[in-house]
Amino acid sequence: MSFIEELSAVAQRSKCVNYLLWSAFAFGIVKLTTLFLRVLALVFDLFILTPTNYAKYGAGKGFYCVVTGASDGIGKEFARQMAQRKFNLILVSRTLSKLEALQKELTKEYGVDVKVLAFDASEDSSVNYVELQNICEKLPVTVLINNVGQSHSIPVPFLETEEKELRNIITINNTATLMITQSVAPTIVKNAATTGQRGLILTMGSFGGLIPTPLLATYSGSKSFLQGWSSALAGELKEKNVDVELILSYLVTSAMSKVKRSSAMIPNPKCFVRSTLGSVGRRCGAQERFATMTPFWSHALYHFVIEETLGVYSKSVNSINYCFHKSIRQRALRKAERMSKSQ
Repeated sequence: MSFIEELSAVAQRSKCVNYLLWSAFAFGIVKLTTLFLRVLALVFDLFILTPTNYAKYGAGKGFYCVVTGASDGIGKEFARQMAQRKFNLILVSRTLSKLEALQKELTKEYGVDVKVLAFDASEDSSVNYVELQNICEKLPVTVLINNVGQSHSIPVPFLETEEKELRNIITINNTATLMITQSVAPTIVKNAATTGQRGLILTMGSFGGLIPTPLLATYSGSKSFLQGWSSALAGELKEKNVDVELILSYLVTSAMSKVKRSSAMIPNPKCFVRSTLGSVGRRCGAQERFATMTPFWSHALYHFVIEETLGVYSKSVNSINYCFHKSIRQRALRKAERMSKSQ
């Protein structure tokens, strides 16, 4: 090869190297720009934008909101804060006495109409769904909050999960949620078409569905299912003037989580519901997901960091999650053993 040919080859290689370097640089700029925009959106969603205006869903105009799992914890707080927004209510839960007590309390305090329906979602009875549908068809319902849910009593290996617990989790979290939505959503769609008010369907998800969670495998799978279902439903109902969103939550003080003390990472139901209702229409920490929000500020930051670093499906996150729940299981078993000995 002559000297000129060698120079030509070197020049060609230099062009290729320069092309690759510029391509890498351009790709890096795009990635940094999109990351900056996601961070900016996160900050605006959590700390700057004003709370959602519920006038578009019929607040104060005689419209109704259906809340499931309404007698305790997060569901009870959803009912209270929707009553504060002057929505009439249809409250659904298992225990009639608790529903009636809440009915009297909210009617007296906020002057709204409150109807109650008691049934056990784990029974998956068609009679219950028909009764709920019949109630809703006679009323101007524009909002449904799917809050009813169940987790494991303690973290447990899947192969040791009792059949009754497994079936109850799937029935309550999935089958009942879908059937309740099928019972209520047609009325919401009809009212959105005839009244000019938008409709809204909120469903409680979980970090257990966001991140595959060993020792809570059945619960984790049930909540992951709700992610796919809710996002698909959002696509279907968007053109019908109905907003559909999945709510992602880390721990909240409640009977289901068995956590009693609140902290920066673990809000009480009042704080969690306030952030949720104030964030409808925004993604907050769930920047990469359609029709999904992680509304509480610390949960949102936690979600965002995991998604932008290791990733929710990574082996490292799975292992950390396993160790965390293994520790919870060991403590729960030791506590049960102590209580057994003291009896």
